[in-house]
Amino acid sequence: MLLRHTPQEIVEREALTVNPAKTCQPIGAMYAALGIHGCLPHSHGSQGCCAYHRSTLTRHYKEPVMAATSSFTEGTAVFGGQSNLVQAIHNIFAIYDPDVIAIHTTCLSETIGDDIPQIIRAVQDEGKVPNGKYVIHCNTPSYVGSHVTGFANMTKGMIEYFAENTGQTNGRVNIIPGWVEPSDMREIKRLVAEMGVRSIVFPDTSGVLDAPQTGSHVFYPKGGVTVPQLRDAGESIATLALGEFASRPAAELLDTKCFVPCQILDLPIGLQATDRFINALRETTHVEVPSSIDEERGQLVDMILDMHQYLYGKKVALWGDPDQLVALIEFLLTIDMLPVHIVTGTPGKRFEDRIHALTDGIVPNVNVKQGPSADIFLLHQWIKNEPVDLLIGNTYGKYIARDEDIPFIRHGFPILDRVGHSYFPTVGYRGALRLLEKILTAFMDRQDRDAPEESFELVM
Repeated sequence: MLLRHTPQEIVEREALTVNPAKTCQPIGAMYAALGIHGCLPHSHGSQGCCAYHRSTLTRHYKEPVMAATSSFTEGTAVFGGQSNLVQAIHNIFAIYDPDVIAIHTTCLSETIGDDIPQIIRAVQDEGKVPNGKYVIHCNTPSYVGSHVTGFANMTKGMIEYFAENTGQTNGRVNIIPGWVEPSDMREIKRLVAEMGVRSIVFPDTSGVLDAPQTGSHVFYPKGGVTVPQLRDAGESIATLALGEFASRPAAELLDTKCFVPCQILDLPIGLQATDRFINALRETTHVEVPSSIDEERGQLVDMILDMHQYLYGKKVALWGDPDQLVALIEFLLTIDMLPVHIVTGTPGKRFEDRIHALTDGIVPNVNVKQGPSADIFLLHQWIKNEPVDLLIGNTYGKYIARDEDIPFIRHGFPILDRVGHSYFPTVGYRGALRLLEKILTAFMDRQDRDAPEESFELVM
């Protein structure tokens, strides 16, 4: 198979990445922009870049992703992209009539050094932005960071351009959900509403990338956070940012710009992280936790207790986005599984320290790596040296699963060869139940497959 050439001997690499555990910033910026109602993302670069970003999101979410491009040519690379962007903004408003154009840069426009704020001001001065319409931007050079960085930058851009504080409190709580599925954003909103808390969730791709088939094409689905809601976010009583890497920058800007106090939490994946999210809502808004949520929690605890014998001591290898991994690893430790190999291609601080703190005294000699050289090739080498019982990560791990004959659960971004992730959440207690069911199914399917006839049991 494709990866059987992977050597077991690990050699330190500095200038080579093989099968990276990340993709580029503009993909994250485009996904975040789609979480604004009536927004058309715009890629300030070549057509090829935009086509790649759109196709990657379309393949993952199984929905048509609309976006525009400045269509750079060789001449643009020499003289800059201002004229292309000015013409593009005029054409987009004239033809597609979005409420918001969300511009993100690419490698080429960043290398040229196009001044996007200056270009936006020039377009506004020329009257090419209709009344009631908006143009926002963020810088997303693809040669640094990752798709998570791009998501964080665009979410921060929403606050830079829209959030206002007039001194009047709206009594709402801002929820920045981070890079999760539309189904997860929908579940977060359900939990918040169940608590009786009024909220503003942004970005919000529910109702956009999980929209129903109605028989007619809708260019701008009804979902997404609205511009008035983003303006109102500056007058909320608090912000709960879910995820250190994807959500912290926007939350901290809201704090400094509009004096909305923020709290940085983990993604509410698993028992303990969901407990902290529910408790933060309770303490922030002084509400009681309803019995319906207690019941959901109890069902999760019951399944953990009933199925513990299938989970205890199983070794796991994981890869993906740092916010996802932190919460997943805590959940695995809660159910007595052992995450032993972890990689994320997203650069940044605190991830490795956080994983070592979680696993300290529980998982001896855990392998953790972050950044450009933390790739799936290295993960495969680790697995060859210390085999595992389960793989959890995006579709790019399927080759390891096949070569090493290891059960594999698809989680994170991108998932290119399965469906359901857009519709079934993994956040909250219900999401943890689904995640636990997937883990148990993977183990039990393997047990059935490998059992000799005399041990092939009807009841497990």
